[in-house]
Amino acid sequence: MVKRRLIPYKADAAQPVNAAFGIFCFNVVDVPNEKLYDKGEKSSARGKAGTQMEYEQFDRRLARECAKAFSQSTGLGCTLSDKTGRAFDEYGYGCESCGMCAAAGASHDRCVQAHIYGMTEAERFGGKYIYFCPMGLTCFVSPILGEGGAEAKITVGPFIMVEKQDFIACELTENVRLTEAQKQAAVQVLENIPFVPTERVTQLSVLLFMAVGFMNNVSAENRMMESGHSEELQGQITSYILELKQEEAPPPYPFEKEHVLLQCVARKDRDGARRLLNELLGAILFVDGGDMELVKSRLYELLVLISRTAIENGADAEHTMRLSHEYRYRIGAFTTIDSLCLWLAGVVNHFMDDLFRFSDAKHANIIHRCTQYISANYKERITLEDTARMVYLSPAYLSRIFKQETGVTFNEYLNRVRVNKAKELLRRRELRMTDISLAVGYEDQSYFTKVFKRVAGMLPREYREKILVSRKD
Repeated sequence: MVKRRLIPYKADAAQPVNAAFGIFCFNVVDVPNEKLYDKGEKSSARGKAGTQMEYEQFDRRLARECAKAFSQSTGLGCTLSDKTGRAFDEYGYGCESCGMCAAAGASHDRCVQAHIYGMTEAERFGGKYIYFCPMGLTCFVSPILGEGGAEAKITVGPFIMVEKQDFIACELTENVRLTEAQKQAAVQVLENIPFVPTERVTQLSVLLFMAVGFMNNVSAENRMMESGHSEELQGQITSYILELKQEEAPPPYPFEKEHVLLQCVARKDRDGARRLLNELLGAILFVDGGDMELVKSRLYELLVLISRTAIENGADAEHTMRLSHEYRYRIGAFTTIDSLCLWLAGVVNHFMDDLFRFSDAKHANIIHRCTQYISANYKERITLEDTARMVYLSPAYLSRIFKQETGVTFNEYLNRVRVNKAKELLRRRELRMTDISLAVGYEDQSYFTKVFKRVAGMLPREYREKILVSRKD
């Protein structure tokens, strides 16, 4: 049995959110140690009786004690859940108790996906991650690791990092766009949600990480293989090879299937991608099965194409390229076709799960960071290119997902925020139009006037007169 020791280092500036909060991250190294945990209890069987069972590779009792102690000592909600988002225990006011989604008429599933995405990012960025749920509330998480990666997680939150009135004005009014009835219900829920200053959140996330860290133990037992899936994989490959053998002449490499496979990846069609990959593997083995090195070379070329397609369709470029680099070395270590096939099935699952499963939550988190950036910097010169650089996306891709998530273009949203801020300033009679224009990010007053009329339906002067008349009445 080995235990993981956590070696701290300063977070790199390229890491999102964590770096923004100045958080320390940790490397994980294995050191010899006596067995600490039992295998744990079996989870419920998936599918029919006799199918593969999963085992918990963490000590749930210790995890419960950790979550309970953290909640009682900090006054924050703390939830212990598995990697699929299923909650085991909740202490204090956690996500399961939060009624914000219900108040807004939103599905709780979006929150679950956001928490799973947060766990995935925490695993990538050194063991902790601060993020926002779809309703704009803040959480942070540390994963409990097993040999196969994150097996469970402890999530702290929800809470807010701004004053309640600012949260209502920015999140509930500007970003989530609730109806008046929904907004009133959400404001009532907000009374139960604690406020935590940003600098304290940073330290609390480190504290949670250190508390969870000793549980991040690598089990002495190897992960159990999904034998049913493995047999299905081998059957599909064998069946396709038998079809090829019926043809009179050796068929050429099916480039058309390769193209359709990449289309399935782009559409997030998991079943189609797996089926086509198995058929392509069968074609490669049929033609080059006698040359193991040539098989490896062709498979790596295929994996590179899949990774590039993933990046083009919104996958995290840095993470995907790192996977591709790792696969280059792993693929060379296989000595049998059977082991290579099993590994390839796992690689496909990894791509489809990690790169696409949480895309909606990832987009929500990215858009939330963009809208917060706009709210904090609307007085300055803000461009789509600068904002895209901040969230490590191309301007074209950010523009597309911004419109999908918010219903308006990036510039339309920016102008709406600036006009709303200008409306507040127009209530102050002593401020000149030129001063207001500059204060909300417009250097040209005439352009400010045009934008204001387009958004508000009237000129700034007319809006001011309307407000002054209403005050007299």
